[in-house]
Amino acid sequence: MQCQNPACQLRFPLDLEQYQGSFCPLCGAQLIRAEKALDPGAPENPHSSGRLVLEALLDNIRSALNVGAIFRAADGVGLRKLWLGGITPAPTRQAQIAKTALGAEQAVPWESVPNALTLAADLKAQGYTLLALENAPNSRPLFSYRPESSGQNPTLLIVGSEQAGVDPGLLALANETLCLPMSGSKGSLNVAVAFGIAAYWLRFAPPL
Repeated sequence: MQCQNPACQLRFPLDLEQYQGSFCPLCGAQLIRAEKALDPGAPENPHSSGRLVLEALLDNIRSALNVGAIFRAADGVGLRKLWLGGITPAPTRQAQIAKTALGAEQAVPWESVPNALTLAADLKAQGYTLLALENAPNSRPLFSYRPESSGQNPTLLIVGSEQAGVDPGLLALANETLCLPMSGSKGSLNVAVAFGIAAYWLRFAPPL
């Protein structure tokens, strides 16, 4: 919809559940339909793409909103499972997760584990490749990493506490520690944002 007041010209998508009027919510002028909303269509099913099998371990994430956003990104990349380690809140115990997950918490398999280090060691013994996302002295830039090939053993992406980062025990156990290049004044990104970037790169970057 678009406002017909030349001094306003507010343009916004009309959500009938939130706003049912025919007048601009900013200036009160008449609204007209500007465009028909796009039909997003059916997305590709990432589970059938033949790419890297990816799971993730959330190591002591405190914010339920961050966990919800990670569920949303995990669903987007077709992640096979989320492991919620330590104090990371679970959807069944923290309703705020649904605010940012928007239903993805019901679509992505997950499991809570009290000790992330024990889980990671068990998964590594099963043949998983462990990739920690952390700015550490031995970190390798994320975009220089390529999965060796698709259809091999699963990969576990590990992200850590918003304040403390990834547990040093997990960093020692990881096959690789990856980091995101930072060109601004801050040394890191929000954990959910960083997770989304890394998960999409690992799932959809061309393999070696």
